Amino acid sequence: MMLRSSGRSRRLNSDAPAAANSTPDAEPLFDADLLGRYDRRGPRYTSYPTALQFHDGFTGRDYRDCVADTNADPIPAPLSLYVHIPFCAKACLYCACTRVITRNRAHAAEYLERLVVEIARQAELFDTDRVVEQLHLGGGTPTFLSMEQMDHLMESIRQHFTLTPDGEGEYSIEVDPRTVSGEAVRRLRQFGFNRLSLGVQDFDPAVQAAVNRVQSEQETLEIISAARENRFRSVSIDLIYGLPRQTTAGFMQTLDRVLAAQPDRVSMYNYAHLPRQFKLQRLIREEDLPGASEKLRILQSSIERLTGAGYRYIGMDHFAKADDDLSRAQLEGTLSRNFQGYSTHGDCDLIGLGMSSISAAGACYSQNAKDLDSYLALVDAGGLATVRGVRLSEDDLIRRRIIRDLICHFTLDYGGFENSLQVDFWRYFAQERELLRGMEADGLVEIDAAGIRVTMRGRLLVRNICMVFDRYLREAPGHGRYSRAI
Repeated sequence: MMLRSSGRSRRLNSDAPAAANSTPDAEPLFDADLLGRYDRRGPRYTSYPTALQFHDGFTGRDYRDCVADTNADPIPAPLSLYVHIPFCAKACLYCACTRVITRNRAHAAEYLERLVVEIARQAELFDTDRVVEQLHLGGGTPTFLSMEQMDHLMESIRQHFTLTPDGEGEYSIEVDPRTVSGEAVRRLRQFGFNRLSLGVQDFDPAVQAAVNRVQSEQETLEIISAARENRFRSVSIDLIYGLPRQTTAGFMQTLDRVLAAQPDRVSMYNYAHLPRQFKLQRLIREEDLPGASEKLRILQSSIERLTGAGYRYIGMDHFAKADDDLSRAQLEGTLSRNFQGYSTHGDCDLIGLGMSSISAAGACYSQNAKDLDSYLALVDAGGLATVRGVRLSEDDLIRRRIIRDLICHFTLDYGGFENSLQVDFWRYFAQERELLRGMEADGLVEIDAAGIRVTMRGRLLVRNICMVFDRYLREAPGHGRYSRAI
């Protein structure tokens, strides 16, 4: 069956936003038996198609063509920059990020030299009137860079891109409290960052020792205090449940101490133990990991504690205060999701900079070389660092928008799609309708003539609901590559 599209509607991001979450303050219902039954592995849907569909037949030329298409849109999208700083002085055993473990600071200088070259080359591809609304430095450990190197990086970005004013743009950086001081936080604010994300994971000393990340509560609180003093607009804290030696009682103590610091956002990720894929995870003793029932108790208690403290459940692993931009975006129906997780700037074309970074420009995804030597060599060769990617078909674009609406707003309005389909929604998705019947019977979704609504019982399992619309997952499951839903 044919799909229709024209102009920028091809991106399926310029259509009217999905209906806002009607009950954003409500706590998702927790049904342990149901969660256990649906606790299967699957994508986190920071993209669709997922990275498993990227292939090396997609080249830098393909990426350039995609960018040219976005420049030709009647109203080109604004830009979002992601900059990957891969270096870490120590290895956290749980980590699945692309990183380089080293104490040799010379590597950072060598990397930064190539990074500023890539920034200039990428900027040349985009029309100069396309402004940057969002910037995120991730890693690795971005604060592995010295403050002088950070200054140089930000100057390079400002030289080649136009950033919206501080009050309008979202400029964030991931910070390891063990690597920065209050003075460094002050300088980061001067460089233009207005949001800070801190990794905590767990304050329990036994858990920290088990994952090789020893970090005192005091040094974490000092960085939060410095961020407040320097008027950062938002502070986010990352936690992980399911780590070795964790217990419900111990994690609640961590959560209480986190809540006392009043972060604007809390992200609580499920630890994905995939030792076949990540060698350092083999150093974690499986007998030290909490069992499935204990993990569910940690999750349930955490949700109750967070929502009881006034945080909204945004979706999956994100919580935010009622006055935070994430909460407002969900209420207004403008929340989106990209490689940084939930986003308030979802209509941007994303430019990934640095090794392993992924760009999302129009109807394509493009990924840079994942190892340091290859990345440096490609930049030195005079071109882009692209090694693989994928062009999205019309079917991909439709499914991407369906997954986005469900995972961000817990609702799906057929009308927004039937303008792009030549047939009615359920004729096109007849197979998916059959797959949803069991979820409907279990009370995860409600389906009527207007659309699909994820119930309070289904919100913790929204990944599973999205998986129904994932054609690639159905055709070639590959579940072993993904984390569990709970």
